[in-house]
Amino acid sequence: MSPFALCIATIVALSLLGLPIGHAMIAGSIFYLLLAGQDLSIAAEQLLNGMYTNYVILAVPLFILAAELMNIGSMTERLLRFCDALVGRFRGGLAQVNVVQSVIFAGMSGSAIADAAGTGRMMQAMMTKDGKYPPSFAAALTAVTAVIGPIIPPSIPMVLYALVSDASIGFLFLGGVIPGLLMALAQMSLIGATARRRNFPVEAPVPLRELPGITWRAFPALMMPVVLLGGIYGGATTPTEAAAVAAAYALAISVLLYRSVSLRAFYASLAYSARTTASIGMLIAGALVFNYVVTIENIPESLKVFLSGWDLSPIGFLILVNLILLVLGCLLEGTAILLIVVPVFIPTAKALGIDMVHFGVVVVVNIMLGLITPPYGLLLFVMTNITGVPLRDIVRECMPFLGAMLVALALITFIPELVLWLPRLMGYQG
Repeated sequence: MSPFALCIATIVALSLLGLPIGHAMIAGSIFYLLLAGQDLSIAAEQLLNGMYTNYVILAVPLFILAAELMNIGSMTERLLRFCDALVGRFRGGLAQVNVVQSVIFAGMSGSAIADAAGTGRMMQAMMTKDGKYPPSFAAALTAVTAVIGPIIPPSIPMVLYALVSDASIGFLFLGGVIPGLLMALAQMSLIGATARRRNFPVEAPVPLRELPGITWRAFPALMMPVVLLGGIYGGATTPTEAAAVAAAYALAISVLLYRSVSLRAFYASLAYSARTTASIGMLIAGALVFNYVVTIENIPESLKVFLSGWDLSPIGFLILVNLILLVLGCLLEGTAILLIVVPVFIPTAKALGIDMVHFGVVVVVNIMLGLITPPYGLLLFVMTNITGVPLRDIVRECMPFLGAMLVALALITFIPELVLWLPRLMGYQG
């Protein structure tokens, strides 16, 4: 076996034995360097240079912290009340509330897991109270709506994609707006049809005279996406600086205005953010070292030559990438796919003239769908742990939504302007 084949075998074996994938990639890459007769210190050099010279990576822990600070304050309750006032009066209203709150939270946290964990218990309690909705439907809906989170800006997966592709984070964020709203529209349309078929209840409408007060109480929380994205596109902040502003804004609103954060809760949010960041950081570190091995082996160029023999058109290549990523999403964690698999496709995509912003949004949507596809779908496990609903019941209720979102993915793939219209409106030249 070649050193590269033994490297892959080592990574797979260590992962199957339970070692975190980041550690497994570092170990496998060092084993490759040993077999190839190269200096082992190259692994440390690649890791340190990648981690300490990429300023954009700092946005990841800051977005995670911002999401946690929102969850420990009363932002969530106020936003849910606001969403209920908007769409709760329609048939299947609470289900529609679930979608709308995910769209709003998407403009704050950048993480699907944070969105699901932040509102999961609350939405489950609201939807299943007095038997209004089946517990499995409520849990599945919270999982599928959380998928929207990293598509609408800000987005941690888009930050990581920018890291491996050198695409503009700001334009990637803009490119995700219309696809994210398209996903929400697909979900709400399916809810409307399902609500009539299964006779879901209609909630008591919120009196219009109460709407100004509800909006005013939620207004500081609703302003967070404006502060975040306004800073980026107004030129006042970089995306990383905007992430710091978002975290500071969430803390200020929760502590000074809503007065709903205790010292113990604040410490717990810092600890959770640190643990999550360390986990993602090790995965990034492993990917940086492994990507050096991939580059030395000239895998991206070899793949480009291999695919050129198929004479694929840009659309044909995107369909192939969609199929590969959807299958991998059933088996691998999304961050690992972004950092290990996607860089291999990028040279071929560039050679075919595919826009890197369009390609990035298509990739991120694929990876988000992987969060709700068995057997590995991470959001499915999150909702099982939060709600206690059996995994098989959640999967069954997720399937119609997955089908609707695959239709949205097809539209995004075949109609690049759905992604590129807004970036070009803001000056993107791609």
